[in-house]
Amino acid sequence: MITLTHFLVVSACIFCIGLYTVLSKKNAIMILVGIELMINAAILNFVAFGKYDKISYGGQIFGLFAIVLAAAAVAVGLAIVLNVYRHYQTINPDEINELKDK
Repeated sequence: MITLTHFLVVSACIFCIGLYTVLSKKNAIMILVGIELMINAAILNFVAFGKYDKISYGGQIFGLFAIVLAAAAVAVGLAIVLNVYRHYQTINPDEINELKDK
């Protein structure tokens, strides 16, 4: 039997992997992947706690909205990364020190 604790442990592991990815990588794409992992951990928590709301299924509804918002955020983030790459010819965040035109 899979309990709530199992879901929370898996979610905490996924969140820690995402946090490590965001803090350790020097590539903007990998930072976006880490942020997506952290969002997915939060969505897993929504759905796991939503299992106990038998009347309105609030966790599943919040999870669905979070998935839509995460997809939109990743699309906007990827568009920003592509424009920064077009301008600076790198996606290393340490090498980009100003965002204004020269």
